[in-house]
Amino acid sequence: MKGRFLFAAGLLTLVGASTSAHHAVQAQFDIKKPLTVTGSVTRIDFVNPHGYLYVDEQNADGTQTPWAFELVAPGQLRKVGLGRGTGAIKIGDMITVTALASKDGSKSGLANTIKLADGRTITIAATDPNQTSDPQ
Repeated sequence: MKGRFLFAAGLLTLVGASTSAHHAVQAQFDIKKPLTVTGSVTRIDFVNPHGYLYVDEQNADGTQTPWAFELVAPGQLRKVGLGRGTGAIKIGDMITVTALASKDGSKSGLANTIKLADGRTITIAATDPNQTSDPQ
């Protein structure tokens, strides 16, 4: 009986640590390194547990830099009008994304706001990881 209890307690500890690490913004993204990227939407994935937005930034020399941004869950995206089928973001749209830069130095980040092609700016995540976003 004691062995089963210890096994269960150990398993719960591992699962809890994994869940906590997954949701720790500071583990993947630099909260002191915000960035802004303007570019053309190349792809958007409405998948669980997080959506992804891909943007090609136009450089001064004519080349493009591809960026990948992690989004919130599809359900949260729908609440702010960015769900699948809403037409808010389309491939080819010029948008501006504010985000927290990835710590690994890749061209990626955690999206905070998206300024859409029609001029609306939508907040999709809190800029302070200790604060929660409250979509209207």
